[in-house]
Amino acid sequence: MAAYQSVSVIGAGAYGTAIAMVAVRAGREVTLFVRNSEQLSQIAASGENPRLPGVKLAETIRLSNDLAEAARSDLILIATPAQQMRNAVTLLAPHLRGPVPLVACAKGIERGTHHFMTEVIAQSAPLALPAILSGPSFADDIARGLPTAMTLAASDDGFAAVIAEALGSPTFRPYHSGDVRGVEIGGAVKNVLAIAIGVTAGRRFGASACAALTTRGFTELARFGRSFGAREETLMGLSGLGDLILTCSSLQSRNFTLGVAMGQGLEPPAGKLAEGVFTAPVLVELAASRGVEMPVAEAVAEVLGGRMTIDGAIGALLSRPFKAEA
Repeated sequence: MAAYQSVSVIGAGAYGTAIAMVAVRAGREVTLFVRNSEQLSQIAASGENPRLPGVKLAETIRLSNDLAEAARSDLILIATPAQQMRNAVTLLAPHLRGPVPLVACAKGIERGTHHFMTEVIAQSAPLALPAILSGPSFADDIARGLPTAMTLAASDDGFAAVIAEALGSPTFRPYHSGDVRGVEIGGAVKNVLAIAIGVTAGRRFGASACAALTTRGFTELARFGRSFGAREETLMGLSGLGDLILTCSSLQSRNFTLGVAMGQGLEPPAGKLAEGVFTAPVLVELAASRGVEMPVAEAVAEVLGGRMTIDGAIGALLSRPFKAEA
């Protein structure tokens, strides 16, 4: 299988821009698709994306608002928010000239359909070869070339290995996997749990409480993952436990930061999309349909939906019956 020499990134937010830098460091010819013409002109003039301030873009990155041009690359990474994935891929699909890897970089579950990102890609672009890139990573860290390790998963592990090789560099280490659903579940569920841990931190309940809730949250993530046949090594790996630890422990995490603001009774940060807000109700619906108990995720969904106060949710969790750890 030939290596992928040209790479396009669809989505010029902070994360998409960072992934474009990853591909440049891997020695690829990179096109960054910027839908908004005004944003494209601003990036071209300043040499940096205002959504990723202080990071100079590599001069070799080609900026384009031509989707047909972006579709001509050997490898395409979709870095739009999860709920915009279907629209982005649907618009891209007519321009694809043959089977091409489309790698989802979003972490979430689609509202209404309960579909994961690779399912959305497969449905929206029949020619696509779906894959998922997920794991503990912040856009700023990746863009600046700080050491990062993630998981690249596809249904064919050998295919995933080739994509991982194409994106890898001394500062970016992608591990390959054939456990697509396990990788997707880790990325989606941890965002919801991060909101809960953020609330705990915002309420100043202490490090012990945050550690306890993170651990119990991981139990829910693993329980949900096993219901889909996810592998234990995936759940315990970078895209599962690793991403959960990162997202629940840093204000760089939009979901954790949202939770902190909620816990302090403040308005959420303006202009910062927290994927967990959209994933929470979908996750709870999907878990219920499979008979999977997820009390922490359910509490987050109830609070976000305005059906329960934070104090009520905390009281409900703390008054649950005592049980064996499992």
